Formats: sequence, structure tokens, C-alpha cells
Amino acid sequence: MTFPLLTPVVRRALLSGAALVLAASFASAQTQNSSTQTNAGAYSSSNESSSLSFTNATVNAIFSPSEAAPAAGGGAAGHGGQQYGGGGGTKAYVGGHFAFEAGGGFNAPIGNDTPYITWGGNFTVGGGLHFNPHFSTLLEYQFMDNKLPGALIAALGQGASGGNSYINGITVSPVIDLLPKKSNSAYLVGGYGFYHKSTSFTVQECCDFYGYPVTVDTTSFSSNQWGGNLGFGLYHRMGGVYGDSKTKLFGEARYTYIHTPAIGQTNGLGTTELIPVTVGVRW
Repeated sequence: MTFPLLTPVVRRALLSGAALVLAASFASAQTQNSSTQTNAGAYSSSNESSSLSFTNATVNAIFSPSEAAPAAGGGAAGHGGQQYGGGGGTKAYVGGHFAFEAGGGFNAPIGNDTPYITWGGNFTVGGGLHFNPHFSTLLEYQFMDNKLPGALIAALGQGASGGNSYINGITVSPVIDLLPKKSNSAYLVGGYGFYHKSTSFTVQECCDFYGYPVTVDTTSFSSNQWGGNLGFGLYHRMGGVYGDSKTKLFGEARYTYIHTPAIGQTNGLGTTELIPVTVGVRW
């Protein structure tokens, strides 16, 4: 049985329904695409922002190292060594472990030595260790040469026309730096060790191959004994980026006492007392 009147109506309803379904499906698809594009855009924007932030941080780290340096090592890792302040800024103790000195100067006789020797010269060389900025120990060799006074030469007679007193000393000498943070400092120094003293006279003898008088040195007194010294010095650091150069120009004076044999004893001219004044370089 057919319904000729209803057929067109049904057809229109079916077509209308299909059209609505298709429209709804298309709208849903557009909404999903729009959401996907929005999320993708947001993700892309986030990535771009993260990349830009990382780039700025890298540039800042490269061109502003002073801000990053404290976290890496307190701003002094490049110097290595013990830190201390002073002299208007931070310094690094760069004295190291090894110490060395060399210098020369003059000797002034005092006490018992005044009648027996005159002024003379000295040479000093030494090496040792820095234990910390304040304390060092040196093993020193010192040679001192003093003339004998004319009155003593005349009193001895025997044709002597001059003479010298030679002293060779090897001592262990601690050094205490009073102001190790400064470019200009003061220090205390002392030593104790072995000394060899010899006194020689210049005597004229006859004659050389051609018959001329010859002057020779003859050793009349010689002795070995213990002795010590104690003194005070000043130094100036010679350069250095932070005023902390290892090389120092120093000047010092020490009282030196040597227990040489007493007057009247064999090889004796009494105890030896001198003040060597030395200028040199210490490292």
C-alpha cells in the first residue's frame, strides 16, 4: 500500500535531516581544528619564549662574567693560593714554598772587637722554605772580611804591613714577617750555627825571581766555634699585579756574636762582635 501524498513530505524530512547532520559534523570538525591550531600555537610560542630566555642567559654569562664568578669560586680561583686582604684590595699569598736570598753590605765592629778589627764587607746567600705568610726558615752562608787596624799590626811587629780577619758562617735563620699583607713590611730575623774565623797578616818577604820583595798573607789565628745573630729588617715588594710579587728588595742589620777564643789563648783575639748591614734581594 502506498501513500502518494506522504511521499514528498517524507522525502523532504529525510533530506532536511541529512542536511542538519552534515552541518553539525562540519561544525564539530571546524571546532576541533581551531582548538588544535590554538594549542599548537601556544606550544610554539612557549618554545620560542624558552629558547629566547636561554639565549639571553647565555649572552649574559659570556659578557657579564663578574656576576657569575662568585658562584664559581669566590672571584679568586685564577690566582690559587691563600687569600688575605690588605693594601686596598684582595691579594693572594704567592710566596710559594721555596725561599731564596742574596745580598751584600758592610760590617761594623762593636764591643771587644773594636781594637782588633776595622770596618769591612760581607756577602750573604741562603735558601729555605716559606711555611706560611708570616714564617720562613733559611739556611744561610755568610762571608765577612774586616781589615786589621794599623795599631794592632804595629804592636805585633814581625814585619807585618797589614792584615785581615775572615769569617765564614753557616746558620739556620728563622724569619718572622710582621706585615705580610703589605707591599712594604718589616721582619725579625735571627740565626744560630757554625763559624770559622781566621786572622791573617800581610808580611813582606824577599824575594821573587827578579829580586823584588814579595808580600804574602800568613795565617796566624784560626778557630772554629758556635755563634748566633739577631736583627731587624725592612723590605719592599718589587712589582706584582696585586702588589704581591715574590721578589723583595730588603735591608737589614744584625748583631752577630761569635765565641772565639779569649785573648791570651792559642788562636785567640777575644770574642767577636759585629753588626753586619746587608742589602739584597729575597724571593
